[in-house]
Amino acid sequence: MKKDLQIPDVKGVEIAAVFEYNELYKTDDWNIYIINNNSVELEMIVVVSQGFSETKTTSLLRKKLETLPANSFAKVEFIQPELFALNNRFQVSFFENNQLKDKTFLFKKDSIKEASLRMIPEIKKRGIFAS
Repeated sequence: MKKDLQIPDVKGVEIAAVFEYNELYKTDDWNIYIINNNSVELEMIVVVSQGFSETKTTSLLRKKLETLPANSFAKVEFIQPELFALNNRFQVSFFENNQLKDKTFLFKKDSIKEASLRMIPEIKKRGIFAS
């Protein structure tokens, strides 16, 4: 039975932690973005995030986006620097061409830091991609 299941491969969708200036609060903040590098729109996107380690687990945070146009990006959430000491998992589910797809992205503990920043061309800001 398992051999009959086809799990579609997710390509062209990324999660990034972006370091950017917040004009309203005059602070440098870390925000999580979802990037759609595909030539088709994504629909009914659900992002479930959670920080965890061997001894700690944060509560689940859920974010829903109705659509994400082709070759675009959207801010998902602000992430507090205190969470960088944990592994941070982002489970992304969405419909692409009426097919349900799912992928889990991970920022390993202590991987989100200014020293690791690089330019993310889609957003035109510095950030770090999740694995």
